[in-house]
Amino acid sequence: MGIINNLNKAFDHRIRLGIMSILVVNDDADFKELKELLDVTDGNLASHAKALEKEDYITVEKSFIGRKPNTKYIATDLGKLAFKEHIAALEKLLGN
Repeated sequence: MGIINNLNKAFDHRIRLGIMSILVVNDDADFKELKELLDVTDGNLASHAKALEKEDYITVEKSFIGRKPNTKYIATDLGKLAFKEHIAALEKLLGN
């Protein structure tokens, strides 16, 4: 078995890696926070968040704060586990 087999393709892109890094250490983050922290465009963030949502690694909650729409992202238990396994695989790769 190759040393990169345990890396998760869902986290191959730096934006997805960034989204998960933020969500694993915080309870949640909204669209504006993620966009500012990652310094990405609306479209980039939305498409990568959608990819993680499709894998059931994050959930999306839409609500209104006053009259303004708010989109909040939360890492699922499955997403947290998959991300931690990915990080462990990276650490193992770097250790070799």
